[in-house]
Amino acid sequence: MKATGIVRRIDDLGRVVIPKEIRRTLRLREGTPLEIFTDREGEIILKKYSPMVELTSFAVQYAEAMAQTTGLTVCISDRDQIIAVAGGSKKELLQKTISKALEALITERAVVTAGKDEKGFISLTDETLEGVTAQVIAPIICEGDAIGSVTLLSREPRARFGEMEAKLATTAAGFLGRQMEG
Repeated sequence: MKATGIVRRIDDLGRVVIPKEIRRTLRLREGTPLEIFTDREGEIILKKYSPMVELTSFAVQYAEAMAQTTGLTVCISDRDQIIAVAGGSKKELLQKTISKALEALITERAVVTAGKDEKGFISLTDETLEGVTAQVIAPIICEGDAIGSVTLLSREPRARFGEMEAKLATTAAGFLGRQMEG
């Protein structure tokens, strides 16, 4: 654990304000769910709650099955990080923080299909992934909330994704969203 040097008092309603700098760094917005942990030393730990964490092992298996069938790289993310990767680029992507552009796309609930040199192409993380020629990204919606995304990536030269790949990603995202509801 890292000390920030910031001290806050509890108000008369039992609230503590999380400083703006920390909220910005951790991407905490109004309404962001936080999980509360305590330990034996009396420490309170606040952790950003992601409902997708419960689905991680299932998401990994689902991504692997899709990657085997399609020959594509399959990435599944929550609103903070990539939680499953199959078909390549695992060490470059797994558990990396998603880019602000991907976070915005999830919030907008948009399905994007783009080639590497097209305007709509989005980097999944802040680091550029080499060799990707085409992508399709679909948001995962659970009980009306956008909670993550499914991304299909190709490294084939001159690859072009169309309606079929968009439907595949959308179907996968819909399935994962319904798994979270159950």
